Amino acid sequence: MYEIVRRHLGKVVAGAAMAVTGTAVMVGITLPGNAGAEGPRGNDLAGGRTAASAPPGSADAAGTAPEPATLATAPPEGAKGVGTDPLTDDELKRAEALALTPPAASAQRDVEGGRGPQHLATELADPLPEEIDKPGSPRRAEVRFYDYGRNELITRTVNLETGKLEHAGAQRGVQPSAHPEELREALELILASPLGKGVREDYKDATGKALTSPDQLWFNGDVYRTYREAKVPAELAACGEHRCVRLVTKILNGSWIDTRNLIVDLSDRTVTRVG
Repeated sequence: MYEIVRRHLGKVVAGAAMAVTGTAVMVGITLPGNAGAEGPRGNDLAGGRTAASAPPGSADAAGTAPEPATLATAPPEGAKGVGTDPLTDDELKRAEALALTPPAASAQRDVEGGRGPQHLATELADPLPEEIDKPGSPRRAEVRFYDYGRNELITRTVNLETGKLEHAGAQRGVQPSAHPEELREALELILASPLGKGVREDYKDATGKALTSPDQLWFNGDVYRTYREAKVPAELAACGEHRCVRLVTKILNGSWIDTRNLIVDLSDRTVTRVG
């Protein structure tokens, strides 16, 4: 069993280390068990034990199925959180609405070029120094947007008790992690680009079907950091000031498609090959 697992994992590592040349390269990686885009499932290998290593007398060692799990109903979520509780759904909606102050917001642009800035994240803000450990302190939310019209990160802190905007700031050259909506737009730009031909061909080879929508792929990614690269193409020199992302993609319940050499400048809406 050890030898089989060792050989299998060796193949996974070898497949993941394939060099990227020419068009997009299909990387066929078979993970242990039923692992997919969400990662390994169950506890074979990933959990550090198998049926063979189960303690004597356990359900695994006896070869019998464990008792079925009991699902508990989650308690209802209130409209407001308390203290350092995570923001509730109602608070998240309220915070974003309070942070989108007109008329300035209507002049800003989201990742698709639409009116209003691109929402990135909303988090519970730290209390003021004099409010720490003080009962009944107001809860605040920090909301981050990106204005693609000016390539600016916008940060606004709102008081959820009073409904007032307490702090607002804008920065250029600051690139926090990408939002799923930005990653989806990047994938759409890749598929519409001539450089996406290899991705479409790899999908067709693997499935026999045409790749026409991001919904046919699992994808993830993050901001492209030029300082981590040995050589940056001239077309990507503005990344850092511009919003640029790199994706990893996978056929749903299937093989990986290597798109790491395709960088999307969301500000200019262009796709460039690196490496």
